[in-house]
Amino acid sequence: MWKSKKEKIEAYELLVQQQAAIIEIEQDKIANLANSSALLADALPNTVFAGYYLFTGEELVLGPFQGKVSCTRIKMGKGVCGESAEKRETVIVTDVKNHKNYISCDSAARSEIVVPLVKAGTLFGVLDLDSSVTDGYDEIDQENLEQFVTALLNNTDFS
Repeated sequence: MWKSKKEKIEAYELLVQQQAAIIEIEQDKIANLANSSALLADALPNTVFAGYYLFTGEELVLGPFQGKVSCTRIKMGKGVCGESAEKRETVIVTDVKNHKNYISCDSAARSEIVVPLVKAGTLFGVLDLDSSVTDGYDEIDQENLEQFVTALLNNTDFS
């Protein structure tokens, strides 16, 4: 866990700089998603899953990730990922055991944040992060992860 909000903000600043260096020279979707999921899993404490689900036009399909074996297909509106994709907004779940629409893929997950990948009104997928502790995510995570996703979308070819 973070010792302070200041430490958390500084860690995100470094994370954004590292991501910028990675995606500056690469435009490929799979390469950038793979490296960014590895970066997130390494940089964020208590992470048990860091990855992407890609939108096929009908459902979300598992993309590059770091973590244990996971759900491969998620219908729109189902689970936290499906909710975020359908609403096209970030969803934070402080305790997955108390979230009615939660899909359990890893019993170690206790909290979750999902950020939609939306550019120019088009949904490309979602970034999904699971933490091994309850209350693992807050507004600092949301703000920084939304910026992280925006930079990724602006520097990656999703066509």
